[in-house]
Amino acid sequence: MATLLHIDSSLFPQEGSVSRDVAASFRKAWEEQHPEGKVVYRDLAANPLPHLDVVGASAGFAPPESHTPEQAAAFALRDELARELEEADAVLIGAPMYNYTIPSTLKAWIDHVILQGRTAGAETPSGAGTPTVVVASRGGGYGPGTPRESFEFVQNYLGKVLGEIMALDVEFVVPELTLAPTTPGMESLIDSAQASRTQAHEAAGNHGKNIAARLGAAA
Repeated sequence: MATLLHIDSSLFPQEGSVSRDVAASFRKAWEEQHPEGKVVYRDLAANPLPHLDVVGASAGFAPPESHTPEQAAAFALRDELARELEEADAVLIGAPMYNYTIPSTLKAWIDHVILQGRTAGAETPSGAGTPTVVVASRGGGYGPGTPRESFEFVQNYLGKVLGEIMALDVEFVVPELTLAPTTPGMESLIDSAQASRTQAHEAAGNHGKNIAARLGAAA
């Protein structure tokens, strides 16, 4: 039975969130392939994780048998999150751009789930090779050659952290210009925004179908 770890971080519900809406296309395709499969879902906006503090951070570098009661409690959450990642056959992350980078709730998840010598910093991190799709929606255009290319800190950051540090097999789906329908001065970009969103839905659905089929063939 295949397991999908699905993480959403948009502040808005699906009807008002492009990242949630596009991620839903991946999940729908995935579930059609794995109707009996398991989905572990974390809505980081509805149920935010606490920020990593000194107790939780120190617990990650100390042997469990030496943990204080406070460290043990803090590490239990980090271990739970790491296990969810390790036990997933695929990962889906909704990562809208807020102020040029990822939501703070998603950063909190990353801070907890990175455990040196386990999910990162090991010769082979424990989640290495797990197919991971990130829906990186953004209100404007930040691609190569655009005036704000240098302001793009979602793909750049997550590509490094998820792909290089944690060795996940990362693919990005990037719906752009999401603010065009509601932002004065962006009216001329509405058609481009809709085209980008349509392409993103198609790409997400294809990723969901293809990853599910690939895992099914390997089972």
